[in-house]
Amino acid sequence: MTDDHGDSCTTELPADQQISRIRQFNDSEFARLLEMEIVEARPGYAKVVMNVTGKRNQHMHAHGGAIFSLADQAFGIAANLGLTEEVALSAQINYLSPAKGTLTAVAQCVGEPGHYSTYTVHVFHDNTLVATFEGQGIRNRRR
Repeated sequence: MTDDHGDSCTTELPADQQISRIRQFNDSEFARLLEMEIVEARPGYAKVVMNVTGKRNQHMHAHGGAIFSLADQAFGIAANLGLTEEVALSAQINYLSPAKGTLTAVAQCVGEPGHYSTYTVHVFHDNTLVATFEGQGIRNRRR
């Protein structure tokens, strides 16, 4: 199902453009600063990893801002491999468990009414759910 603005969850960019987009996200200044890496991505889905070394709070657990940034990176790439460009309108996170080590964020498109999309992101440390994130995006035609 595609509306007149494209369907970022199911209508994908050509493979070479997806590879380029993933590289742009991986090479962004902020992703490099936090040492995040996209390990799997397709329209409407992404998996991003980050080691929390150097990103811990005073309790030596992953800082909430680092966890949020990891979830936001997964949301961003999952939302931007389709034919339309998306930007975030809002996001919220629920922190469920303190974490150490390497974290994995898994983003999935759960809805796309009109010009908007909704993504959920689950952040894990091993098999432990660390945080849940919900992001809403607005779609624009690619230039």
